[in-house]
Amino acid sequence: MSTEAEYDCIVIGAGVQGSFTAYQLAKRNKRTLLLEQFVLPHTRGSSHGQTRIIRRAYDQDYYTHMMEESYEMWAQLEKEANVKLYRQTGLLVMGPENSESYQMFKTTLQRNKVPMVVLTRDTFSQHIPHVTLADGDGALVDITAGVLYADRALKTVQGQFQKLCGVIREKEKVTDIKPGPVVTVSTSAGVYRAKSLVITAGPWANRLLAHTGLQLPLKVVKINVCYWKEKVPGSYHIKQRFPCFIQTEGEESKQHIYGLPSNEYPGLMKVCYHIGGETDPDQRDAQTDRSDIDILQRYVARCLPGLVPEPAVVESCMYTLTPDSHFVLDCHPDFSNIVIGAGFSGHGFKFGPLIGKLLCELSLGEVPSYDLSPFRIKRFQAKTKSAL
Repeated sequence: MSTEAEYDCIVIGAGVQGSFTAYQLAKRNKRTLLLEQFVLPHTRGSSHGQTRIIRRAYDQDYYTHMMEESYEMWAQLEKEANVKLYRQTGLLVMGPENSESYQMFKTTLQRNKVPMVVLTRDTFSQHIPHVTLADGDGALVDITAGVLYADRALKTVQGQFQKLCGVIREKEKVTDIKPGPVVTVSTSAGVYRAKSLVITAGPWANRLLAHTGLQLPLKVVKINVCYWKEKVPGSYHIKQRFPCFIQTEGEESKQHIYGLPSNEYPGLMKVCYHIGGETDPDQRDAQTDRSDIDILQRYVARCLPGLVPEPAVVESCMYTLTPDSHFVLDCHPDFSNIVIGAGFSGHGFKFGPLIGKLLCELSLGEVPSYDLSPFRIKRFQAKTKSAL
């Protein structure tokens, strides 16, 4: 075997989490290989698309706390690469005033002293034009929130990784993983060995983990990413400082509806339902469930009167969901040199730089910078099948 095929660490999956993990390892002078089954950039996973929401507004303290450092790390990458990756717009959070979900968002922001504004029904329309607040709904704004330029972020971190002599091999599908003190990874094009392995394969995580005798309770769903035409161009535009928004629950649904100001497509605003139909990641185009679009059409007609209530563009994305919607950041229960980052459940992109740092620490056998107990595999233990 040639020495070229031997590394300190191999990372499988060049989405946002894998790319940041590889970058963090390369920054620590580790010889790192990043493997990707598709040609980059691609739209087959969960990290593509031009925009994502970045926010501190969460209903759990630990996410709000983790986002402090994540914001700093995004700013550091912008500086390092001299690229703009974030635009502050604020995040409007709306939901039934007395609901547990809305109140948790509010108290978490207050407790963590996040800059915020609580809007009254009287002040709402002057601050937020072209949005109808439902009867009984409260509204607040997480001021520092905004839009991350996702495609640009992914390209930037991969470029920085390569500048640090990191190796990316695209169009190489992993066909086998042999655990051991040195892990052997076989792909469609070669065989590689490394002291440690990080699996950040999104919807394909369980297919790879099967080689190691582990299956996690992960569900893959296809999300319809919908764009809606402005009746008056510019009404919901990012340059007008129109905010991102989350509707925690309400008449239309018990699940979050979220939106981002018009940006990537001129005159079209992104508004999506945070839930989708279960799918096979390799057959996702066969999943044609449009029940979420019906929910969105009713919501847009009622709450966003400046949009045409029929989606102009429908794209797709996949979420890999854990039963509790929290991440998996842990070492394999049987092989401590195999690290797993999975189940980002449609809200992991904004944490990319920090998750990269945490997975890097785990792969180097270091004590992680944060308490990872909410993200450990053992919380599923009763349901987790270990075949070995």
